[in-house]
Amino acid sequence: MKVLLINGSPRMKGNTHRALEEVAATLKAEGVQTEITWIGNKEIRGCIACGICGKKGDHRCVFADDPCNALIEKAAGADGLIVGSPVYFAGAAGSLIGLLDRMFYAGGSLMRFKPAAGISVARRAGAIEAADQINKYFQFNHMPLVPSSYWGVAFGRLPGEAAGDGEGMHTMRSLGRDMAWMLKSLAAAREAGITPPEVEPKVMTNYIREDVLPVEG
Repeated sequence: MKVLLINGSPRMKGNTHRALEEVAATLKAEGVQTEITWIGNKEIRGCIACGICGKKGDHRCVFADDPCNALIEKAAGADGLIVGSPVYFAGAAGSLIGLLDRMFYAGGSLMRFKPAAGISVARRAGAIEAADQINKYFQFNHMPLVPSSYWGVAFGRLPGEAAGDGEGMHTMRSLGRDMAWMLKSLAAAREAGITPPEVEPKVMTNYIREDVLPVEG
């Protein structure tokens, strides 16, 4: 079993990384392999809704000059996913959101039914909103949300300060243990012949229907 942890901060070894390290250490103690990967601090494209990934069906974004496709492959090969972000204006980092938009648009089906959780680190406020923003990617993609003893947040500004947030670090350790438990439970279910449900084709309903639009003239 392996969990991929994505550091969505432009700072490689900041407080987001420290929070992910706490989760990873707990997972390792529970016998689960981990990989922490950093999205970097270079430009990351946002999704332009071109739809080419869907037409080609290869689970790859047409833009191949940033970490998106490599992370889709890593997530596809992992059993669980944890995504961490600093807080920017009461939300996750913009570069991370652009990346997640494309990862889930192109490769979401490769991650279905894998346990996942979003975490965030803030200087003061907005952490819950940022973690919730990340979790929404998992919720609409049939991915079980991993619980913990509190919202998946920690606090700190300068690098390393999050380690002094006792409750935040406790939350990260609890998240790691709960993730390990879910992974082992799902593995036992598979051995017992219990498999994920079949995904029904999605029904798309527009709020504004073309058949009721006013007729011009």
